[in-house]
Amino acid sequence: MRDPRIQTLAHTIVTYSLDVQPGEKVLVEMIGSERELLKAIVEEVHARGGHPYVELTDPGVQSAMLQSITKEQVEHWAEMDLKRMKDMNCYVGIRAGENVSEMSDVPEEQMKLYQTYYSKPVHLEQRVKKTRWVVMRYPNASMAQLANMSTGKFEDFYFNVCNLDYAKMSDAMDPLQALMDRTDKVRIVSPGTDMSFSIKNIGSVKCCGRRNIPDGEVYTAPVRDTVNGVISYNTPSVKSGITFENIVFRFENGKIVEATSNDTKRLNDILDADEGARYIGEFSLGFNPHILTPMKDTLFDEKIDGSLHFTPGQAYEQADNGNRSSVHWDLVLIQRPEYGGGEIYFDDVLIRKDGRFVISELEGLNPEHLK
Repeated sequence: MRDPRIQTLAHTIVTYSLDVQPGEKVLVEMIGSERELLKAIVEEVHARGGHPYVELTDPGVQSAMLQSITKEQVEHWAEMDLKRMKDMNCYVGIRAGENVSEMSDVPEEQMKLYQTYYSKPVHLEQRVKKTRWVVMRYPNASMAQLANMSTGKFEDFYFNVCNLDYAKMSDAMDPLQALMDRTDKVRIVSPGTDMSFSIKNIGSVKCCGRRNIPDGEVYTAPVRDTVNGVISYNTPSVKSGITFENIVFRFENGKIVEATSNDTKRLNDILDADEGARYIGEFSLGFNPHILTPMKDTLFDEKIDGSLHFTPGQAYEQADNGNRSSVHWDLVLIQRPEYGGGEIYFDDVLIRKDGRFVISELEGLNPEHLK
């Protein structure tokens, strides 16, 4: 018998996140072996009169493909999948791999080929900009291990997070979006961090379950050349199968001029993918009340209550500073007291301290109001 929480989640994805209409085509891509959520989404799409299409991907097989792939093959692969993506109205991406490090032995040059000639045209340019989409994870033993939880406890956590009342959260985001839209100067201060930049006239976007599940952030982007100072991230991040920790960036006029971590060479290899990889494409504040600790999964970690992320690489068209890159890497700084605290200032006014919003119009985003 199917867990009723799975059906609730599938219903939310199809009716709220995507709002599938009769006759619309929906591509559901599953990376991993989970099937119940996949079947539930297919059923919900049919119930709305839509047409579901399914792709199943095995991460180990994908890794084997990338080991020796050529530019010509990547371009042909992208050409085929781009044609299909252009024919879709909606996209659901579900990640349920058993090993977060599956891609760790793929050579960096091969990953660059994949990111530049496949991910960028198929996903960053077509799927993100021209379909209604939602991406998510699915709970399994691997994710539970990363979160330092039993599988059962992690499943309870997952469904609490993913079946949150996102319509209520959306209303609470409105004042923050309005404030971001009228802000010029931002300053961020934390242990090892003191940086400033402008977000003037960039605009902002609410993330309330329409694109990511879980969700809970409002994002914008810095004016490209205005970032100066240092940021020290305190959350590990997995990129191309490698876990990066203690990442520190120093900026001069928007550009990352110095980058260090537990693997400084690989870090700089990623930042040297293209010119835009050393500039920032996104600045976002996270506030999902159920997500409190890192689990080396960006989709969760970037929504941590009391966090921010500051993202090297590609900017989103909806809050565009003009930066273009094959990279988009959400790196997270948590500012709650147990992670060292910190302050965020908008136009010299303190708006968040130690992870809590401190001005009256934003108090609705503090955890006690969102649960």
